Amino acid sequence: MTLTATTRRTVAKTGLDVTALGIGSAPLGGLYADVPTAQALEMLNAAWDLGIRYFDTAPMYGLTRSEHLTGQVLREHDGSHVLSTKVGRLMTTERAGRKLPPAPPKNPLDPGWWNGLPFREVFDYSYDGVMRSFDDSQQRLGMDRLDILYVHDIGRVTHADLHDHHWGALTRGGGFRALQELKAAGDIKGFGLGVNEWEAIRDALEETDLDVSMLAGRYSLLDRDAGESFLPLAEKRGMALVLAGVYNSGILAAPKGGRKKFNYADADPKVVARVEALRGVCDDYGVPLAAAAIRFPMRHPAATCVVIGAKTAAQLKQNVEWFDTDLPEAIWADLDTALAKAG
Repeated sequence: MTLTATTRRTVAKTGLDVTALGIGSAPLGGLYADVPTAQALEMLNAAWDLGIRYFDTAPMYGLTRSEHLTGQVLREHDGSHVLSTKVGRLMTTERAGRKLPPAPPKNPLDPGWWNGLPFREVFDYSYDGVMRSFDDSQQRLGMDRLDILYVHDIGRVTHADLHDHHWGALTRGGGFRALQELKAAGDIKGFGLGVNEWEAIRDALEETDLDVSMLAGRYSLLDRDAGESFLPLAEKRGMALVLAGVYNSGILAAPKGGRKKFNYADADPKVVARVEALRGVCDDYGVPLAAAAIRFPMRHPAATCVVIGAKTAAQLKQNVEWFDTDLPEAIWADLDTALAKAG
């Protein structure tokens, strides 16, 4: 069977069926650039019209803006979608007389939001924090049905010296217990982590039985960091994997000489050279580098689907075309060789 963007794939343990290509809504929160409301709604509706039925969002994206927009579109359709959002951040406002925790240190993986709403994030991975986050997301989305909850951005890169504190809230403080209770009650179909650090998912598997996790940027055509040890572990444990960040912040989708962002920061010359080595192979085969990048993660048996972000309907349609590009089997070995030579 030929894999296309709209091929349905089963998310292990949950009974959910997602399309092989899903929509991530971080760009709708103003990631790197302003996205007007009409443009965001047009992109989401285009995704539906193209047959995409997996949508992922998070309170963080645009400081709740993305959840509002995603819910507005999905409420107008027939409900045949799968929807995931995230827990770990509560949103609040600065008000006179209200005492808030100190602002968290700048997350090195958070580029900020161009048109975010006027809220401030407060990290809370505890039992009460997870339950409140679930309720808040339902209200922002305007939907009583949430299929998957991901614990968002737990890890040492994100939290530095505060990691042990937040990990304790998730484990001893009942965060995982809250997710287990929501699943047992039928309020969600599954839960896991949504992170840039595969090590956090590995550690979480020692604490609880995860159904599905989203890993961003750590198993891509350019970055194979998770491939050797973590993906086999996920497969062994029967945990489904959703792979995001497959373009590594856009460098694998940009034209030659275009934007050179790698994992949320400016790419160094060595990374740019590796990308150009990969591009050279794709040019030899007459296929876009982005087509190889979007399909690469799906070659691993642990991968259930790929999630991409788009700012416009045209960008989305281009991503669907890239996903559906017929790639010769021989290209993968040549790409591996080029990457190894580039160092």
